[in-house]
Amino acid sequence: MRDEPWRDPARPAAERVADLVGRMTLREKLAQLYGVWLGQSSSDGEDDVAPFQHDLVDDDLNWLELIKNGLGQLTRPFGSAPIEPAAGAARLAQLQAEITAAGRFGIPAIAHEECLTGFMTHCATVYPTPLAWGAAWSPDLVEEMAATIGASMYAVGIHQGLAPVLDVTRDVRWGRTEETIGEDPHLVATIGTAYVRGLRSAGIMTTLKHFVGYSASRDARNFGPVAIGPRELADVLLPPFLAAVRAGAESVMHSYADVDGVPPAANRALLTELLREKWGFDGTVVSDYFGVTFLETQHKLAANQGHAAGIALAAGLDVELPNVRCYGTPLLDAVLAGDVPESDVDIALTRVLRQKCELGLLDPGWESPQPSAVDFDPPAARALARRLAEESVVLLSNDGVLPLRPGVRVALVGAQADTASAMLGCYTFPQHIPSAKGGVAIPTLRESLDVTYAEGGDEAVAAARDADVCVVAVGDTSGLFGRGTSGEGTDAANLVLPGADLLDAMLATGTPVVLVLLTGRPYALGAYQDRCAAIVQAFFPGEEGGPAVAGVLTGRVSPSGRLPVSVPADPHMTPTSYLTPPLGRLNDASSVDPTPAFPFGHGLSYTKFDWSGFEGDGMNVAVTVTNTGPVAGAEVVQLYLHDPVAQVVRPVVKLLGYAKVRLAPGESRRVSFTVPPEATAFTGLSGRRIVEPGEVELRLAASAADVRQTFAATISGPVREIGPSEERDVSITVR
Repeated sequence: MRDEPWRDPARPAAERVADLVGRMTLREKLAQLYGVWLGQSSSDGEDDVAPFQHDLVDDDLNWLELIKNGLGQLTRPFGSAPIEPAAGAARLAQLQAEITAAGRFGIPAIAHEECLTGFMTHCATVYPTPLAWGAAWSPDLVEEMAATIGASMYAVGIHQGLAPVLDVTRDVRWGRTEETIGEDPHLVATIGTAYVRGLRSAGIMTTLKHFVGYSASRDARNFGPVAIGPRELADVLLPPFLAAVRAGAESVMHSYADVDGVPPAANRALLTELLREKWGFDGTVVSDYFGVTFLETQHKLAANQGHAAGIALAAGLDVELPNVRCYGTPLLDAVLAGDVPESDVDIALTRVLRQKCELGLLDPGWESPQPSAVDFDPPAARALARRLAEESVVLLSNDGVLPLRPGVRVALVGAQADTASAMLGCYTFPQHIPSAKGGVAIPTLRESLDVTYAEGGDEAVAAARDADVCVVAVGDTSGLFGRGTSGEGTDAANLVLPGADLLDAMLATGTPVVLVLLTGRPYALGAYQDRCAAIVQAFFPGEEGGPAVAGVLTGRVSPSGRLPVSVPADPHMTPTSYLTPPLGRLNDASSVDPTPAFPFGHGLSYTKFDWSGFEGDGMNVAVTVTNTGPVAGAEVVQLYLHDPVAQVVRPVVKLLGYAKVRLAPGESRRVSFTVPPEATAFTGLSGRRIVEPGEVELRLAASAADVRQTFAATISGPVREIGPSEERDVSITVR
């Protein structure tokens, strides 16, 4: 036994894995390619946390039978039911001990958990949702958050996190908009890769979701078909994934969507030729929950489960999650029948075992940690959650009523102001498992403001009339598959503001109204942008969201958030991204005006910023930003590209880079951008990414619509194709 090369930590991983693969039976090989989800049962769908879960979960799992040949993954050992942290770690260690004792080789499972807004388990810190990360425009803060999340997971034996979501939202009616970072691929890429760096720094493998096209479904319906062209795929949806792969991401999860008739789970051109061969990704591809089964039951590509397994395996999908359905007996039978080559199994197995080797799971004496005391929500984590929440709040408009002055009589109205769940997205433990009680403290906005409160009705009208200012809190309740107004499977037919009736009633009192939005998506505000004294937008700001929003209202916090998505004006129009070509903007060819109420990148402050000293030298531009106001604040300097003539239709403007500059009163910073030609690349007529020579315009701006200075620049040389390794970002210095 000691002489078996795979057991020797001193040998190269490739040698160890090859030796182990050669010793395994087919059944033992397949056991490494799927997971087991304990604690789940079928139901009528009321408690589903995955699509069609009630039809697919096996109520009769035989644990000992399942693990006798080994096991690839343990699905959500902490996240499926409320469990105290130390007890959860002990239970996971027990499961791992049983797995290693049962299998011939004693190989532990990889344990994975959701971690999009924190370690998604009972008693763990709930951070702001990803749309709030985008609103903060602060990669450093997101990286710190991810490192903190990863440390808590690592301490109790978790190996892999199912995050970040790198989908670029294309239609904000989609319920999972709250899980996205925004509508711009550069913003998503920079924030998303910061998350990847943070989680990896704690020893946790990241899983990029959802590869790819999921966010571009027709009519913004979850799991809907996607009809987009290869140029939109290449220039808008793929760049964040490429950036994260280059940052070292270890795993990719395919998307449920079918893209132009081909589901990613069955798309070899996507999972193998692009991801692995062109991009150089050497990690594992895992299925979104039940995604292999869906090739048979939903997409109708496979005649049976074995056929579905063969299609997915050939495409490059290594691991079936959350339970074994297709990669177990159905795949075994298909291989034995000669329908699926065993070499396909060996390719996926090699990737899985290499990761286990790198995690130390093949080393003699490995044990899952069992800390006696664990705090998943320590003060430092709560403080970090508050900092991120504070920096994510966006002040959309303000006639001077904010910050609230001392002594002003304030009426706070709206059920959202007194509801802890108003702060939480659907990928948080309390919203995922609503039957769970307790966990973490989540102060409401009412608890965070010492003012008169009324939920609604006549009481609210009376309170507003007696006040100098009325703060109206409205927004979403996040929940899965229709159990709310936002979240996975909870899509919107239009963007009519929830709580509009209450807002109208408060406006009718004549008292100045401050509208506070606690939502998972932007809603149409064209009818209110000129009628409200101020509008404050928070995108599910997490457990410290109440104090964060209260801090902005009272002036303790000077708002520094900027919109990661455009805010529409008309609730019944199909919303569009700012990344639109000229014909997508207002013109005389249509009576419909698509101009947003508030543009991408917009946000106000309680201080003033002076932009001066503009300088442009070719593809290098710079500006000095000075805080000329009375309080500390942060300005987000944004750099956009305008390409006036190109071989294909281009968006009017495209974000190239940004810098969040924090300044004390009277303080200045010089912000410089250096734009490599590769940062201007797009997909040309050839279908390949190119750098095209010619005249371009660089725009320094405070939003996509608020341009402060433009610079003419020239890209010289011939038309040049570039590969994935040649993609470049703008270089930014702040001094």
